[in-house]
Amino acid sequence: MSKAKRLMELIIAVNRKRRFTVKELANEFGVSTRTILRDLQELSELGVPLYSEVGPHGGYRILQERLLPPIAFTEREAAAVFFAVQALRHYSSLPFETETSTALNKFYNYMPEDVRDRIDQMRDRVDFITPARQAQSPYLSVLLDAAIRQMVLLVDYASKQKRGKREIQPIGIFTQEGLWYCLAYCFLSKSFRVFRCDRFDSAVPSESPPLDLQQIHLGSKEELFRPEGDSVYLYAELSKEGVEACEADPWSASLLHVRNDSTGWLEGHVASKDVPFFASYFVGLGKKAAVRQPKELRTAIRQLLSEIMVQYEDEEVAGAQPNMC
Repeated sequence: MSKAKRLMELIIAVNRKRRFTVKELANEFGVSTRTILRDLQELSELGVPLYSEVGPHGGYRILQERLLPPIAFTEREAAAVFFAVQALRHYSSLPFETETSTALNKFYNYMPEDVRDRIDQMRDRVDFITPARQAQSPYLSVLLDAAIRQMVLLVDYASKQKRGKREIQPIGIFTQEGLWYCLAYCFLSKSFRVFRCDRFDSAVPSESPPLDLQQIHLGSKEELFRPEGDSVYLYAELSKEGVEACEADPWSASLLHVRNDSTGWLEGHVASKDVPFFASYFVGLGKKAAVRQPKELRTAIRQLLSEIMVQYEDEEVAGAQPNMC
């Protein structure tokens, strides 16, 4: 085996083992302990974070920040990864903000000059627009780590109604329209909730034991919010533009149906308490949607439209007094 190949396989081996002795590696690679010591010294100089432990049970271990083995990319693959990271540049907060910038610089700086020139040309002609948000979400990494490790967090959260402390067990984080959200089980409400990540003022590990939520993930979040208790049957016809608008809203996935001509409809049960939300939503869609059921929603839409009409009444008409005989 050539030295270059042995070094590459050695990187893979030490990442896999995490803790090892020189003798173990020498036996595995069929070389002397002196050769392995030289190889480990070279890996250390290359940036592999090795730590030497002395004593009868000593050896080597690799620190938490592991170095991945070299990966060969084609020019198009490298450009694809570059632009995948570039797509995140408009977000004010990211779970791996520093690492994202470092990875982008590595891909760019280690490319041949002609490839960098081509990327510079593409960068000015390809963009991934997200709404500009001033809200900061400094706890994204904490929330994501808790979701992966199945940990309970004690958070200070400001909802629309009040601010207070509560315990949550995160399922995952996702972004929509430039804002970050965290799906989590809330021990205060004893139910699954979606939290705005920019409304967390603190998030620290809790000593409370976690629930077994390993099988629940973001891909199954629609199942978690099926209405329980008091609900109403919703049916609304959608134009082609209405279908496109609803496709952009994750909540509609379980309700949306599309016909062959690209029109469609929303159908299913929704919580009664959400009627005001749906009234505002359908008013926003305007002529793109027509709600048929339930009556409560149609009434709420008419009421909301009446309130909007008042804001746009002509001042002279609104202030006119009837002629008195």
